[in-house]
Amino acid sequence: MSMIQRIVHVKDYLSKSGVPANDFSINPYVGCPHDCIYCYASYMQKWAGRSEKWGKFIDIKFCDKKIDLEKIKGKRLTLSTVTDCYNEEEENFQITREILKQLIAADTEITIITKSDLVVRDIDILKQLKSVKVIFSINTHEEKIKQELDKAPSIQRRLNALKKLHNNGIKTAIFICPIMPGLTDFKKIIELSQNFVDEYWLDKLNLRGTNKEVVFEYIKSLHKNLWPQYNEIYGKGDTFYWKNLAQEIDEHCKERKLHFKNFVNY
Repeated sequence: MSMIQRIVHVKDYLSKSGVPANDFSINPYVGCPHDCIYCYASYMQKWAGRSEKWGKFIDIKFCDKKIDLEKIKGKRLTLSTVTDCYNEEEENFQITREILKQLIAADTEITIITKSDLVVRDIDILKQLKSVKVIFSINTHEEKIKQELDKAPSIQRRLNALKKLHNNGIKTAIFICPIMPGLTDFKKIIELSQNFVDEYWLDKLNLRGTNKEVVFEYIKSLHKNLWPQYNEIYGKGDTFYWKNLAQEIDEHCKERKLHFKNFVNY
C-alpha cells in the first residue's frame, strides 16, 4: 500500500517544545513511512485529522514565513520530534533541506534525530551550521529484528551514514531507544559504532495507548519466550529490570569513558 500524501500549508515551522532539554522543534512532516510498531507519536493521527492508520499517511508541510532566527538565538532546536525529517518523501520534496538552508545563519544549537541515511545528502549544509549534532535512532544490531520493528533504512546503512558524518567533522550520536527487553543489546550497538560516534543516549521502551497493544501482539506472535518478562514489566509494573539495566549501562559506559545520557531509570 502506497503512502497517502497531503500537501498542507502552515503559518510557522517553529513550535515551542515541552521537553526540558529542548526549546523549539521543527517537524517538516506529519506522519512517517517508517511505521515503527512502538512509535509513541501515533497520537498525532487524531491531531492531524487523519483517519488512515499511523505509518500509512504523510502530510508535507509548506510554509511561506521565514524562520525567525532572532527568536531561536541562543536556544536549542530539534528536527524532528514526532516524525522523521529524512523520511523517504524528503528525497522528493526537500523540505528539510530548505529549512536547513535558512538555519545556516542561526546562532542556535541544532539537533537532528533520524533513522535515515538520506541525511548525508545535506552534509554540504550541515558543515555550514554553527552548532549541529546528528542523532541516529538504533535499538537493535540485528537486521532481522529491525525488519520486524520498522520500515526504515537498514542498521548498516545507518552506521555507514554515522561514519560518513563523523569523517566530515559533524558531531554524531546514537539514541539507543527504545530499549526492548530481550531484543536490544546496547553493548553490541556501542561496540559496532564507538569509533565514529561522539555520544550515546539510552532510554527504555515506554508503552501507552494503542502502541502497547501492538507491541504486546508482536511479542506474543514472534517472541513468545519473552512474553512472561514483558507481562511482568508492563502488565504488573515491575521496575527491577530497568533499575538493573540502568546500573549496567552506567558501569559499561563509564568503564569505556564514553559520553552518554542514561534516561532508563527516570
